[in-house]
Amino acid sequence: MSAPKILVIPGSLRTGSHNARLAALATKELALAEAEVTRISLADYPLPLFDADLVTDSGLPAAAVQLKRMVMAHQGVFITSPEYSASVTPLLKNTIDWMSRGRDRGEANYTAFKGRVFAIGAASGGSGGGMRSLMALRQILELGCGALVSPEQIAVPRADQAFDDMDNLKDEVLAAALKAAVRRLVELAGVLA
Repeated sequence: MSAPKILVIPGSLRTGSHNARLAALATKELALAEAEVTRISLADYPLPLFDADLVTDSGLPAAAVQLKRMVMAHQGVFITSPEYSASVTPLLKNTIDWMSRGRDRGEANYTAFKGRVFAIGAASGGSGGGMRSLMALRQILELGCGALVSPEQIAVPRADQAFDDMDNLKDEVLAAALKAAVRRLVELAGVLA
């Protein structure tokens, strides 16, 4: 059986983002779990605010098509999401809204979310670790887009103190939760490989 291809998407562009650090650590853990891993930055896929009239008038922006194709080239996707106002970042929601639209080669809406498995994680400076962001992201992916989202997830509280000098998680329970989320993602994506 070939190694599953996993895409890692940090849902933040902020310099020094805790979620970018979590995404980097997830990338390392996925490689150790023998997955073929690609990590991207949403800065490389700039998108306007979603507007259905833009889709009608001009079709999908090139960046949305490229991102959809990138997602569809992988059996699994790991998304990290900061918590903004008890939800996901506007950047991440806008990206999902654009990717959820069809029109590329006559595809149906939500094609990028079907036939692959998603795993989610969050890191936050607060004591909740971004848990409300994870609940919102799970709802968007599962209910909104019809995606399969692994039940294992990682929420890193007090993220400004959670990583050591080597960017590993200091807390053994959190490190084990990340490994469990990664293992389940690789396992489920391996079925699709």
